[in-house]
Amino acid sequence: MSKGTYSFTTPIYYVNAAPHLGTAYTTVAADTVARYQRMNGYDVAFVTGMDEHGQKVADTAAAKGMQPQEWCDSMEPAFRDAWDLLNITYTDFVRTTEPRHARSVQKFWCDLHDKGYLYKSSYEGWYCVHEETYYAESDLEKNDDGQFVCPDCKRPVQLMASGEENWFFKLSEFQQPLLDFFEANPDFIRPETRKNEIVTFVKSGLKDLSISRSTFSWGVPLPFDQGHVAYVWADALIAYLTGIGYADEDERAGEFERRWPMQYHFVGKDITRFHCVIWPAMLMAAGLPITHTVFGHGFLLTKGEKMSKSKGNGLMPADLVKVFGVDAYRYYFMSDVQFGQDGNISMERMVQVYNADLANTWGNLVSRVFNMTKKYFGAKVPAAPAFAAENPLREISDALYAEYDACMAQVDFTGAAAAVQKLASRVNLYVEESAPWNLAKSEETADQLAAVMYNSLESIRIIALYMAPFMPNTSAEVFRRLSLGDVSSVCDIEAATAWGQLPAGNAVEVGDPLFPRLTDIPEL
Repeated sequence: MSKGTYSFTTPIYYVNAAPHLGTAYTTVAADTVARYQRMNGYDVAFVTGMDEHGQKVADTAAAKGMQPQEWCDSMEPAFRDAWDLLNITYTDFVRTTEPRHARSVQKFWCDLHDKGYLYKSSYEGWYCVHEETYYAESDLEKNDDGQFVCPDCKRPVQLMASGEENWFFKLSEFQQPLLDFFEANPDFIRPETRKNEIVTFVKSGLKDLSISRSTFSWGVPLPFDQGHVAYVWADALIAYLTGIGYADEDERAGEFERRWPMQYHFVGKDITRFHCVIWPAMLMAAGLPITHTVFGHGFLLTKGEKMSKSKGNGLMPADLVKVFGVDAYRYYFMSDVQFGQDGNISMERMVQVYNADLANTWGNLVSRVFNMTKKYFGAKVPAAPAFAAENPLREISDALYAEYDACMAQVDFTGAAAAVQKLASRVNLYVEESAPWNLAKSEETADQLAAVMYNSLESIRIIALYMAPFMPNTSAEVFRRLSLGDVSSVCDIEAATAWGQLPAGNAVEVGDPLFPRLTDIPEL
C-alpha cells in the first residue's frame, strides 16, 4: 500500500547548450530522491524538462541560422541522452513549446488576469538578455569601459525603450504575505543561508513584475491581449504544474489535486530568488498551495570557479562516466559534495573517493565474501545456525533504516551514504576478526564458519538495498549474483532490510570486480 505521493522537480533547463556537470548534479540528486522514495513506499512524480522560450533562445537560433522551434527540437536529444546515460527516472519531461504547456500558461495567467492581479503599463529600464531579468539601475555594476553590466553574469545590459507595453503582475502586494509565509514555514527555503538572503531581499521592498513581452513573438501567447507572449519566468515556472496535469483534466483526471503541493523544487542557488519570491507570490495570487521546500544547492567549482557553459569549464557527464562508470559518477557527487554547499571537485578527489569507498570497501567486500562462499560452500548461501542472529552486524543494520531515512528526508545524501559505508566497513572488519580461512580448517568450527559467511552475505544484501538509490546498476548486479529478484521493485525498504531474509541455498556468483582500482589520475 502506498504511503502517498512524493513529488518534486528540477529546474526546467535552458536549451542553449547540452547538460554539463552542474545541471547533471541537480538531476542526479533528484533521481536519488526518486529512487529512494519509491523504495520507501511513495508514489513518486519527478518532473524535469526544457525551457525553450524567450529572447535568448530566439537569438541563439538566429545565430545558428535556424528557426527557434527547429533549434529547440535539435537540443532535445542532448538532454534525454544525458539523462538516459545517468539512469535518470523522471516521470515527466516537459518541453515549454508543447501545446499542453501552453494550455497551462494560458489557464494560469487568465485566472490571475480575471482576479485583477495583472495590469498593463509601459516599461523603461535595464534588462539582461542572458539572465532574462530586469534590473533597477541601482542594482547594476559597471565594467572597465563604464558600461552598465548585469550583477550576476557581468554582461552588458540593454535599456528597454519606454514604448514597449507589458503586462505586470502585482508582486509588490505580496511583500508582507511572503514574509508571513516564510516565518510560518521555516523549512520552505533551504539551506538556512539561502533563507536569510531571500528574507533580506523581500524586506527591502518588491516591485511589480513584467510578465509579458510584445517586441518578439517566441513565447506562449496571452489570450487576453493579442501580440503579448509570456515572459520567460512567467512561462517556465508553470512547467512544474504542467508536469502533474494542471491543464489536462481529461487525460490526467485528479492527478494535479493528488500531487500538488509538491515536496521539493531542487534548484541551483543562483535561481532561488525566482523560486522563493516570484513563484510563491504567483501561487498565492492563484489561490494554490505552495511547495513545501525550495532547496537551493551550491555550485560545483573547478579550481575555485563555478562550472558554467559560458565560462567554458562546464564538463560533460559523459567525460567522467568514461573514466569512472555511471554508478561511481553518481556516488561521488552525492556522497562527497554536501548538498546545499559549494563543492570543489577535482579528478584527484574523485579517484580518491572511488578507490576508498568503492574499490577498497564496497567492491572488495563483495569480491572477498563471494569468493569465500564459493570456496567454502560451493557457491551457495549457507544455512545460518540459530546463534548467528546475534552479531555486531545486525546491531548496525537494525538501526540503519532510521538513520538513513532521516538523512534522505533532509536530502542529506552525504550522511545517508556515510551511514551505509559504516556498515560496509564493519563487515570488512568482521571478516578480518572472524578469520573464516581459519574456521574452515576444522569441522569443529563449521557452524561458526557458516554463521560468519551468512552474516556477511546478508549484510551485503542489505547494503545493496541502501546503495540502490545512489548506484542502481551495481545494486542490481549484486542482487543478480545473490540470485535475488529485481532490487528496483522493492517498495518497502524498511521491511526489505529486516535481518535474515537471504535464502539459504541461493547460488552466489563471484563475477568480475565491481570497481577495479584506479591508479592513474586523468586531467579534469
